Amino acid sequence: MKKYDTVIFDLDGTLLNTLEDLTDSVNYVLEKYSCPKKTIKEVCSYVGNGIRLLIERAVPNGAENPRFEDMLKDFLAHYELHCNDKTAPYEGVQELLRTLKDKGYKLAIVSNKFDSAVKDLAKLYFADTISVAIGESEGVRKKPAPDTVIKALDELGSDKNTSIFVGDSEVDFETSKNSELDCISVLWGFRTKEFLSSLGATVFAETPDEVLSIIEG
Repeated sequence: MKKYDTVIFDLDGTLLNTLEDLTDSVNYVLEKYSCPKKTIKEVCSYVGNGIRLLIERAVPNGAENPRFEDMLKDFLAHYELHCNDKTAPYEGVQELLRTLKDKGYKLAIVSNKFDSAVKDLAKLYFADTISVAIGESEGVRKKPAPDTVIKALDELGSDKNTSIFVGDSEVDFETSKNSELDCISVLWGFRTKEFLSSLGATVFAETPDEVLSIIEG
């Protein structure tokens, strides 16, 4: 049985339920620019590839919209102020992280959310358990490229052969493959088991307790 010493987590849809705050900030911008607002289900389908693509998918005509850059800027300003209004860890996540930490695992977050927000949310919710948090930043390719995972492993002093990735989306599954890490796909986040299975995912967890069981073998 393979032994792990490091666990890399996605953030949105895996550790934190951020969907309501993201939806509120999207709809703030859409309303401001007299565009049709989006449902939470629609916004859920847009997330996973970073903020710029989220707004590109949400606004009429995407990046071709002449007001796109202003809309993106306004989203970022609004979300920075309201990113923690309704956001919270999923049930059982804090207990999972504490258990892993107590057992000696090294833990990190790798997200396509912009880096400052990732670090702020990690510090707010996971300061006692997660020592490395990396988000989207200039000069580092975001997921599904392996760059942010490699950066996290370097900062932790970990090896990919004893590390595992935990995420909820197709982006996370592809990231794990590109990083040559085993992957656990969690089913409480933004994608369904059927969808992830169609991409080739084979290891699933319905609860944080199941994540621990898989990691521990």
